[in-house]
Amino acid sequence: MAHLRHARRRPSALRTWTIRAIAALLCGIALAAVAGTLAYSILAKDLPSIEEIRHRKVAQSTKIYDRSGKVLLYEVSGGERRTVVPLADIPSYLKSATITVEDENFYNEPAFDWKAILRSLLANVERGRIVQGGSTITQQLAKNAFLSPEQTITRKLKELILATNINRQYSKDQILELYLNEIPYGPTAYGVEAASQTFFGKNASALTLGEAAVLAALPKAPTYYSPWGTHRNELLARAKFILKKMRGAGKIGVQEHETAEQEQITFAPQGQSIKAPHFVMLVQDYLTQKYGEDLVQKGGLRVLTTLNWGLQQLAETAVREGADRNEALYGGNNAALVAEDPATGQILALAGSRDYFDVEHDGNFNVATQGLRQPGSALKPFVYLTAFEKGYAPDTVLFDVPTEFAARDPDCPSIPAYEEAAASSTGPSTCFHPHNFDGSFRGPMSIREALARSRNLPAVKMLYLAGLRDVLENTKRFGIATLTDPGAYGLSLVLGGGAVHLSELVGAYAALANDGVRHAQSYILQVYASNGEIIESYQDAPVRVADAQSVRLVNDILTDVEARRGLFGNSTSYTTLADRDVAMKTGTSNDYRDAWAIGYTPTLVAGVWAGSNENTPMHKSGSSIFAAVPIWSAFFQAAHASQNFPAEAFPRPDPVAPSKPILAGDYRANREIHTILYSVDKDDPTGPPPADPAQDPQFENWETGVLSWAARFMPDFGNYNASSTIGIAQLIIETPENGFVAQGSSIPLLARFLGPRAAQEMRIRLNGALLENVQGPFPTGSTLTRSIPLREARQQNLLEVEAADGNEVLAKTQVIFYR
Repeated sequence: MAHLRHARRRPSALRTWTIRAIAALLCGIALAAVAGTLAYSILAKDLPSIEEIRHRKVAQSTKIYDRSGKVLLYEVSGGERRTVVPLADIPSYLKSATITVEDENFYNEPAFDWKAILRSLLANVERGRIVQGGSTITQQLAKNAFLSPEQTITRKLKELILATNINRQYSKDQILELYLNEIPYGPTAYGVEAASQTFFGKNASALTLGEAAVLAALPKAPTYYSPWGTHRNELLARAKFILKKMRGAGKIGVQEHETAEQEQITFAPQGQSIKAPHFVMLVQDYLTQKYGEDLVQKGGLRVLTTLNWGLQQLAETAVREGADRNEALYGGNNAALVAEDPATGQILALAGSRDYFDVEHDGNFNVATQGLRQPGSALKPFVYLTAFEKGYAPDTVLFDVPTEFAARDPDCPSIPAYEEAAASSTGPSTCFHPHNFDGSFRGPMSIREALARSRNLPAVKMLYLAGLRDVLENTKRFGIATLTDPGAYGLSLVLGGGAVHLSELVGAYAALANDGVRHAQSYILQVYASNGEIIESYQDAPVRVADAQSVRLVNDILTDVEARRGLFGNSTSYTTLADRDVAMKTGTSNDYRDAWAIGYTPTLVAGVWAGSNENTPMHKSGSSIFAAVPIWSAFFQAAHASQNFPAEAFPRPDPVAPSKPILAGDYRANREIHTILYSVDKDDPTGPPPADPAQDPQFENWETGVLSWAARFMPDFGNYNASSTIGIAQLIIETPENGFVAQGSSIPLLARFLGPRAAQEMRIRLNGALLENVQGPFPTGSTLTRSIPLREARQQNLLEVEAADGNEVLAKTQVIFYR
């Protein structure tokens, strides 16, 4: 009986537990509903009604000003233009392209796509803000029409609520019509009609398939993909991606796809309402990368830049007029200019091309910051600065004489045949014997003369002595970031073997102007939020990149007007100002594709590049002195005439007194005349002289060039080098010279032998055929004179002389002559 009583009580207990569970569940549901309703009410209370969509307030544009804050350069969303058009007037191509790329399930989904939201949630939730999309067309409409550009979870939830309300009130076609008339396609183009007029100069109804795909590509990032910016190729690539998706979705056929792929897209020119366009686009790109597309387009930022509008106008005028002149005279159709305050690094003026709006010549391409160009001799100051840091001095002598720098290469004679190289391109590619700009050689030159007159042979030697890697480390410290591959440049670096941006080169010279202290380049002074709060300010962070003494030595040379007169001649007046120090350096690439002029005072640096956007060579007369310096001078003279720049002098260097004669300028000490490598170990220039100079791979060729010069131009050369102890033999042809034009039936030969031991015979060859084997002995200093018959001579001839001791060739040399 007890057992039966217990059995009867169990159903009653189970019913009680079930009732309680159901009650708890209902209570939880009720609480959740209340909480959800409360949360919804909180989130939705500030959301607009659906009817307000057509009457919303216009978003605030971002305004970019010059440094005074008085000159408006550009409104990123200024003068917002919109023309509402019905969906029926919007071509089906554009509707399909937009849906395909933005929301391919638009007609079959509710207001939002849960799968896309969950995918993006994984990337967003941990960071507390929206950093990855997942928005449908309806969500984008809600966001663009009524919500702020902030990227937070709360804003995303509001977007979902508003999108749901819109979806309840409107059909899909109505939503698509609102969307296509609402969203931004560019800084001032809102809606498809304004976008079509802005970018193609036609109504939206007249768009081709290819043009429709381009417009559909823009909303993802209108500033980045702007057809007038620097990412046009990326825009066209995205348009092709959209066409491919449309083909895959069956929205267009094969023939339509192929026709659109091959269509030549032509953009309308940008309106002229923008000032300093290359500069403004740099600022806009910076703002977009830092603050995002939405905030820049709709957040109402106020940006104070570093630009001096007065200087900018002068820069644009100088570049335009100079490029016009260059095109007429030298075939160069473009130029660029950058001006910087060396004391702050602030960019004061920037003209990136002759005409930003010149579509035919890619005028919107910013040569100043995007173009990689060979700097020619413009890198020489940094080579000599590195040498000064190691103990060389402005009086140090380097020989400007014919020199082959391909060391110990049997295919490259130690006395190079420049005329042969100029007449033919068939010589060994390993040979390297650069010429000077004027085609001449000046013999012994001080560093002061060599740098001021931009002589090439001394500069290459200086690069070897200073060390390529050390020079590149210096250029990097000075802010040139593009010279990263020493193996690709070799000794040609000092003649323009690398490639640089004009803006970086100007920044490097600004550090010279500022006594070796570098300030990072800046375009921004302040950025204000729409409520007036300062959210960014210019922050200076000066860094010393070189010791002041070495910099002052460079500046002392580059400001030496008399020293540079030998280069500029009658054009010297273009490089000076009446009341202040002006340092000047030029550069011309070997093939005349690039001409440079960089000049500076302690308060202003300006650099000019001249050439062609097509990277085609200018005429030979289009060197830096004639193509770039006049542009620089026009700007610099006008800048100082119109602006109140103080007349400051550069700090002067301390006196330099090297202990070694050749470092101090005496290249004939003790009746010895040699290349600098005879007295200087390049790894320790101020230390002891090398025990055996011939161990340096460059010594033999450098020494041959020096002795050949001395034999020709020093009448008493036979009295020199009597006590030399050099472990190599050298043979010098004093007569005839390279390039000699022979007349008559014979030419005189005068050769001189120098060596640690006597040669036993001399062999003379003409065009490879042995003419004579002259028996010796020939001790060091001996000369060989002969008359060379020209019976077998050709139009171009190779004359060779060889000094030997039995089967051992001690030295040989050669010249090219003509008849």
